[in-house]
Amino acid sequence: MEIFGIPLQAMLGQLLLGLVNGSFYAMLSLGLAVIFGLLNIINFSHGAMYMMGAYLAWMMMEYLGLGYWWSLAAAPIVVGAFGVLIERVLIRHVYKLDHLYGLLLTFGLALVIEGVYRDCFGVSGQPYGVPEALRGATNLGFMILPNYRAWVVVASLLVCFLTWFVIERTRIGSYLRAGTENPRLMQAFGVNVPRMVMLTYGFGVALAAMAGVLAAPIIQVSPLMGSNVIIVVFAVVVIGGMGSILGSILTGLALGLIEGLTRVFYPEASATVVFVIMALVLLLRPAGLFGRES
Repeated sequence: MEIFGIPLQAMLGQLLLGLVNGSFYAMLSLGLAVIFGLLNIINFSHGAMYMMGAYLAWMMMEYLGLGYWWSLAAAPIVVGAFGVLIERVLIRHVYKLDHLYGLLLTFGLALVIEGVYRDCFGVSGQPYGVPEALRGATNLGFMILPNYRAWVVVASLLVCFLTWFVIERTRIGSYLRAGTENPRLMQAFGVNVPRMVMLTYGFGVALAAMAGVLAAPIIQVSPLMGSNVIIVVFAVVVIGGMGSILGSILTGLALGLIEGLTRVFYPEASATVVFVIMALVLLLRPAGLFGRES
């Protein structure tokens, strides 16, 4: 069976591969949306945190002999703790300033982190093997789907929607939102707002690190992996609406699928289709698809 001259099997295969990419977009844009939506910081160092998560997983395997599952649990915690340190030392000084100051600060931080890793490991990349439990593939009839890629989709969706639920549907999430909108009132009720803000930033970068660990067995671990993806992720956040948690998740998944379809019908445009959509959304709805007009 063919659609517009394209075999259905090829189209479904590209859609599944697009869903894998969309899962990474959703998870990375979720961390950006959490930090911007709750702290009003445009965190341009997010890609560097994604790269750090992948490198920590590789170093834990190479130097400590720890397996994939230990790395998946430990790397986000380590990077999250590093994020907490960065927030206390640097980020907290720009909360009340224009967004441009936070963007420039985090952009410079990303360049420093990337430069350190390039000096230590070079730019050729390091291989990271697929864990034993997730090796092999499943025959879906129209394609052979690697088990690890299926795990990436399931894990990313679970983390994304669990984060959305905690922020939007629980008391902790309501404290976070209230603390960023009216910190003095929350402090009057005995809530330690600075600590809450610090942990929120750490959680946001921990999400990026977890995405890096998930990506490590699929792509080579390289200091450039963060800078290669961060521009697309920012486009996802802009399309979904800056600060919209659900918007970032749904938009990331949708754009991954659109990329997959574009590779089938017009491969030359697959690298730019996201930015074309971003330009159209900004023209028609500057706040983003799920954002609120100011």
